[in-house]
Amino acid sequence: MSICTENDSEGKEESRNIWKSRFVSLILQLSHAMRGFNLKDRCKTTQVHAYNTNPFPISPTSKLQYPTINSILAESPPVESFLPYGLPKTHSFEPPVELCLKSVDFVESLAELYRKLQMTQDFNKSLLHLEQYALLYSLGDPKLLRRCLQSARQHAVDVHSKVVLSAWLRFERREDELVGSSAFDCIGRVLECPKTALLHGYAPKSVFDHCQSHGPPNEISDGNNFLSSEKDGGIVHFCIGNEEVNCIRGRIAALSGPLKSMLYGDFIESDKERIDFTHIGLSVDGMRAVDSFSRTRRFDSYPPNILLELLSFANRFCCEELKSASDCYLASLVSDIDDALILIDYALDERAPLLVASCLQLMLRELPGYLYNPKVLNTFCSSEARERLATVGQASFLLYYFLSQVAIEDNMMSKVTVMLLERLKECASERWQKALAMHQLGCVLLERKDYNEAQHYFEMAIEAGHVYSVVGVARTKFKQGQRFLAFELINGIISEYTPTGWMYQERSLYSLGKQKILDVNDATRLDPTLSFPYQYRAIVMVEKSQIEAAIVEINRIVGFKVSPDCLELRAWCFIALEDYQSTIRDIRALLTLEPNYMMFRGKMRADHLMELLSLHVQPWSPADCWMQLYDRWSSVDDIGSLAVIHQMLINDPGRSILRFRQSLLLLRLNCQKAAMRSLRLARNHSTSTYERLVYEGWILYDTGHREEALAKAEESISLQRSFEAFFLKAYALADTTLDSESSSYVIQLLEEALKCPSDGLRKGQALNNLGSIYVDCNRLDLAADCYVSALEIKHTRAHQGLARVYHLKNDRKSAYEEMTKLIDKAQNKASAYEKRSEYCDRDMANSDLSMASVLDPLRTYPYRYRAAVLMDDQRETEAVEELTRAISFKPDLQMLNLRAAFHESMTDFSRALQDSEAALCLDPNHKDTLDLYSRTRLKNT
Repeated sequence: MSICTENDSEGKEESRNIWKSRFVSLILQLSHAMRGFNLKDRCKTTQVHAYNTNPFPISPTSKLQYPTINSILAESPPVESFLPYGLPKTHSFEPPVELCLKSVDFVESLAELYRKLQMTQDFNKSLLHLEQYALLYSLGDPKLLRRCLQSARQHAVDVHSKVVLSAWLRFERREDELVGSSAFDCIGRVLECPKTALLHGYAPKSVFDHCQSHGPPNEISDGNNFLSSEKDGGIVHFCIGNEEVNCIRGRIAALSGPLKSMLYGDFIESDKERIDFTHIGLSVDGMRAVDSFSRTRRFDSYPPNILLELLSFANRFCCEELKSASDCYLASLVSDIDDALILIDYALDERAPLLVASCLQLMLRELPGYLYNPKVLNTFCSSEARERLATVGQASFLLYYFLSQVAIEDNMMSKVTVMLLERLKECASERWQKALAMHQLGCVLLERKDYNEAQHYFEMAIEAGHVYSVVGVARTKFKQGQRFLAFELINGIISEYTPTGWMYQERSLYSLGKQKILDVNDATRLDPTLSFPYQYRAIVMVEKSQIEAAIVEINRIVGFKVSPDCLELRAWCFIALEDYQSTIRDIRALLTLEPNYMMFRGKMRADHLMELLSLHVQPWSPADCWMQLYDRWSSVDDIGSLAVIHQMLINDPGRSILRFRQSLLLLRLNCQKAAMRSLRLARNHSTSTYERLVYEGWILYDTGHREEALAKAEESISLQRSFEAFFLKAYALADTTLDSESSSYVIQLLEEALKCPSDGLRKGQALNNLGSIYVDCNRLDLAADCYVSALEIKHTRAHQGLARVYHLKNDRKSAYEEMTKLIDKAQNKASAYEKRSEYCDRDMANSDLSMASVLDPLRTYPYRYRAAVLMDDQRETEAVEELTRAISFKPDLQMLNLRAAFHESMTDFSRALQDSEAALCLDPNHKDTLDLYSRTRLKNT
């Protein structure tokens, strides 16, 4: 025992005071460093960084050591700090029930729909193209879906359908996200023009014409012929309060039957020169407007309140012409969402269909921004609101299909989504419509954990012929503890129909033991594009602490199908390995796809986790980022490139060229929606008009408006010669079959682009494209020079072009070696293996194509090649089976066409006809398929 003296006590007290002072100072510094976080996030951050139970260790060689912020952050955190909710578990992991119509025999459904389109008159095809949209939605191809909506708009007859479809096409392009855009903006084509949509009539050939969208309000032509049998009949004075309005009796009488009876019939007013109109709800100015219209059948410039009075007057006295004119004129005056929100109730009360349509159009073209506006919800959501719209012909399955899709995309579990789907159900009349409405209602209620109601709607969808809804019934039973019943339901589907991947995937949820993993593996065998089986196997490996093997499994799906959930799972695995650099890469790529993504099953923002992890990796300077981007771009590491660009944009969010490059990478990864979002951001952050025009041009080009894209490029060049403007123009022109004159012009444009300032990454792409044009013109030496120049600035994909040049020079060995170089350098190798197969013998080609299919099952050439080889070897049944296996998960136009040709050669004309019809449902203008279809129809009769 030691005895403390008074001096010792004072010394220790002083030491403690110093310690407390420095501790407070440190806390203040930590507080300052974390000021950017909100309160909840600060708590999380403090907890995550509490690495040591004793944060202030005392060295044996010194009395006290006080840590700095850097020393705290330099400590290695426990893995649990970044996995606060643990790694995923197999028992709680399941795929979502798909929201779309899903046929058990997709090819048959496509063929049947094509036959219906062929048998239906053109002016009745609009709803059939909407059905086509619903059927093809499961393929996830935005361009294909857009073509369906365009066809539906092309064949629309009534104003209501035109208004909804034009707004839907605008929504698909997300024009609301373009800064400075108006709901009345259009791309210059009738197809999406808001004013043209208000014109009734059928003109299918005009929808792709240029529109006159900024003309004056509609005027009513002179209608003196209405008075041909009437006499003026002198003057009649209409008294309103203390004022009189002098009108021509005969002309007022000509406005309607009731007015004619009043002024010339047995009513006492017929003998009066003065008639009291004080209490009919019409002002003096309103009566003067009635008088003016009766004389001229035209409107002067009246304010909306006067026109509303005319509308009410027309309804009271059954003046159909006046009502139609007022309705039309008012509709032309609706110019913004505020007008629409005010006028919609008046329009519905007065039953003015065109004014309702005009107001409706503004609301729809402002989606999703105004979806939760109380006035908008009041207009659409309740059953009474739907009935009110129906009285003026403005409620339809089409309308509520659009609204419910917007709501599902915004917030699937909201009450608004449920209400809109209920209205969709009420509007459904055909079987496919009922199936879709019931199934989607079931999916939403399942997510809301309303299992009994969800099961009810799934069962109704099954009654309407949607077999896939059995999955929903099974899921609801499973959620309520009825695993065996769920298993039996899916087992019955597998027994009754040709098994597909989704059937085994679903049954795996209810299987036990070895059967579970067998079902998961069968799902992958039948449909290698399903994400869940890869994720499930990876989680099984995680539970066995086989983290590296789990990452390999996830890489199999990420290699050809990038999705946020797969990137999140791989990031979890990297956290478990304490590989924070790889974790951050995946989270950055994930945030590029979905900027507001919530990790750990919605419990933590992905960007917040990335910030925490970033404290434990070496930061990159802007120069480092460019070097990293060049390395990843040249190694064809698209996910790595996305991650680098994401970091660069955090430091410099206004760089449009980075957003644009981001969009190119996303297109390469087949993430088209995210790519379009990046393009819109590039456009919004443009610092000059010529740059903005280029990005607007790319948006138009990527949504199928090639001529408009070319016009934007030319306008940009007229303002400023730039690499991107010349490149856009060359790219859009090269999109069609080029003759020698056109090829020369494209070459000239690319050469002009290369003279303009740009970075090596883009110049490498231009050189690669220039080489391709030279090859098409048989100028092989010039092409080779372009490819070599591209390779010198690390455009690795130029190996493929150079290989093509060698092949055309009959040097297959050099071509093969060139592709081998690409395989060695590239991380994404599937296309390289596929291309190399063209430069080797059959056995080696089969080996390369097998590898291509393993790396990317979505590539269709390997299946077609193997089927053709089998057909050449007269193994016809095996050739058809090869294509059938791929078509079951990738119903591709070319594979359907090839299988149809095989069936034709085997004299199986009925199946050849079905495959041709299915292919033409995907592309009705495909010439080879049209020829085959004509032949097989003749042979099948």
